[in-house]
Amino acid sequence: MDLNRAETTPTDYIKNPILPGFNPDPSIIRVGDDYYIATSTFEWYPGVLIYHSKDLKNWRLTARPLSRLSQLDLTGVPSSGGIWAPCLSYNDGTYYLCYTIVLNHDGIFWNMHNYIVTSNDICDEWSEPIYLHSDGFDPSLFHDDDGTKWLVHRSLDYRNPNRGIALQEYSEKEKKLIGKQLIIFKRSDIGDAEAPHIYKLNGWYYLIVAEGGTGLGHCVTVMRAKNIEGPYEPDPQNPMLTSRDDLTLPLQKAGHADIVQTQTGEWYMVHLCGRPIKTSGLCTLGRETCLEKVVWTKEGWLRIEGGDNKPMLYVPAPKLEEKYFKSTQDKDDFDSTTLDINFQTLRIPIDEFYITLKERPGYLRLKGRESLNSRFKQSIVARRQLSFCFTASTCVEFEPLSFKHMAGLTCYYNTMSFHYLKISYKEGLGKSLEIITCDNEIYSFPVNEPICIEGWKRCYLKSKISYQNLQFLYSKDGVNWNKIGPVLDAGILSDEHVNGWAFTGAFIGICCQDLTGGAIAADFDYFVVTQTSPHDKD
Repeated sequence: MDLNRAETTPTDYIKNPILPGFNPDPSIIRVGDDYYIATSTFEWYPGVLIYHSKDLKNWRLTARPLSRLSQLDLTGVPSSGGIWAPCLSYNDGTYYLCYTIVLNHDGIFWNMHNYIVTSNDICDEWSEPIYLHSDGFDPSLFHDDDGTKWLVHRSLDYRNPNRGIALQEYSEKEKKLIGKQLIIFKRSDIGDAEAPHIYKLNGWYYLIVAEGGTGLGHCVTVMRAKNIEGPYEPDPQNPMLTSRDDLTLPLQKAGHADIVQTQTGEWYMVHLCGRPIKTSGLCTLGRETCLEKVVWTKEGWLRIEGGDNKPMLYVPAPKLEEKYFKSTQDKDDFDSTTLDINFQTLRIPIDEFYITLKERPGYLRLKGRESLNSRFKQSIVARRQLSFCFTASTCVEFEPLSFKHMAGLTCYYNTMSFHYLKISYKEGLGKSLEIITCDNEIYSFPVNEPICIEGWKRCYLKSKISYQNLQFLYSKDGVNWNKIGPVLDAGILSDEHVNGWAFTGAFIGICCQDLTGGAIAADFDYFVVTQTSPHDKD
């Protein structure tokens, strides 16, 4: 059986991706019988998502450690700036999380800062950040068996973009880096070495890095040395994981990997991937997290079990008892005093004045702030698109008095690309519905004439996405629905379509704007997203 193209999931296999939708740059650890994966969040708040599993198959979002402005302030960061490639580790009862805050990624002078936070309980509050340096990105902390700790990262030099992977000792006592920084690996012929992790096994230090960029040329390469400082010899069969040589594979962009050993002695690798729509090649779900079973050869090199170096759609499950989690609810009625953990905001944490469940119990009240193309203060609450086909709907009470007052439902990629079904006000018409599309900062209004909904206390809004087709709908009663506007292109909400840096995947959310500065309020009664399957065929 070709496990990359099987129609049904074989018995005792796990189907990739294990974390569908925008979940890139995975870092994995095992603590006892528990597995945790941390993924990047870029400009979305809170920073870093941590998923929990007992069996490497069933996963649940369990923690978002960077939840305070003192830990993370993303105000003004560019699209696809913010949190890059967090690294999770555990040692002597303490969880460690390294991360980069990218303030800009234009020109040759990138400004980015690297930190560590810690916690004794992964689901509890994390510490205030310890500053490491501003030398590059993708920091990873290695805990050696002699008690020393070492930080590896991609070092940057504005004179030489391929400076390489740097190593420096970290002092737990002094809470800072100490000693001399060393470049232990520059690059292979593939180039762009990043996302380094160090492991120690059978007297060897293994260095695993990503090369080839995070697009279709992405891959994983492996080196080893007897001394942590090197010299590191490359695996003669590098890259050990890539999809760059077969663009027909369902899992593309394979790279940025981390490995873990199970309680039963099996080894697994997590890595990012993208699932292109066959008709266009666009990855509307962004970069997702996949799993591979790996083995060590008698020569001491890492290989994909039962395959070559290509990512597998179906992966042999570990010899662990399967543990299911209670499924998350598709619908949030906003009856709690806290938002569901799957919701995020942009760049800044929730401000109870602007985003609150308490002012009107049973409703999420959003008070209007800046526009959807603002990099500063927005009133938006959104969650990841997890499947190629889904329906999202909400009900909103909103009384705009100006064309500068807006509220509604958005399918959103970043400040440069989104679709927005909005309630607003038009002179001579009153309260009305229309659509704004922003396609790489080119704006259009797909509805010729706004639809009057003057006198409606409540308005129901819906979006239906099937691969690249998006249709907005509206209703007065939530039962009888009417289409509004033409079928729109959901492909503009993809990494490949967006100009410039584009790493974040598509979101679906609700929002409110008041461009007068008056903070007009919109009350949302519920928000429901019905995904078809996280493993849709295309």
